[in-house]
Amino acid sequence: MELSAKPPTAEIIKASKRFDTGVLALSEVSLSIGSGEFVTLLGPSGCGKSTILRLLAGLEIPSAGTVHAPADDGAQQYATAFVFQESTLMPWASVFNNVWLPLRLQGFSRSHSRARVEAALKSVGLEDFAQAFPRQLSGGMKMRVSIARALITEPKILLMDEPFAALDDLSRHRLNNDLLHWQQERGIATLFVTHNIAEAVFLSSRVLVMGARPGRILHERTIGEPYPRTSIFRDSDRFSNHCRALASALTLSTTPSESS
Repeated sequence: MELSAKPPTAEIIKASKRFDTGVLALSEVSLSIGSGEFVTLLGPSGCGKSTILRLLAGLEIPSAGTVHAPADDGAQQYATAFVFQESTLMPWASVFNNVWLPLRLQGFSRSHSRARVEAALKSVGLEDFAQAFPRQLSGGMKMRVSIARALITEPKILLMDEPFAALDDLSRHRLNNDLLHWQQERGIATLFVTHNIAEAVFLSSRVLVMGARPGRILHERTIGEPYPRTSIFRDSDRFSNHCRALASALTLSTTPSESS
């Protein structure tokens, strides 16, 4: 069962997606993300994880089925924020201006937005880099800017497509810890995509394992560990057991369906 016990912030019901090329990317996928919940999609490359994010963001339309995603609240709030694997920062703009961008698009002036941008940068530990440019930042710092930009409009759901995949292990662990702090502090429903089993276990309240194309959800595992998560959990037998179970489920998911 891939439906949350909490009232859903977003929901997909028996959604399929076939692209113009004829490729069936998703087959009757159903899932929901409850308010404040952290859900991770885990699966082989090309199984449709990113397509699910794009459906929820309104960047794709399902070929069949239904997608219920939160609506934008006028000029005050974007309902959905998307963090990509690449930082997608504007290279010609300062860190401040990159984070200001969504507020600027909503019609807020730089002076009116200053306090919110400064608070966002402080929350991700980059308050001293407001006037720096992306080329002056490390990969981890660029991702922190991207996350600050995503959070500044206080979205109802945060979609994250392998945001830490290109980072070294130390930076990844630090950002895992910080992401959970930011997410729990704000209570934002989050749908996260990763290929990293340990990352999925550490971050998630639930992990959904997808099968090879056409993508469908084959297995769900609840990570019944309270937040905040710490290194004690990472080093525990409980953590190892979750990882082994998901590794086994992931191995079984990699055989392509004959229906593709």
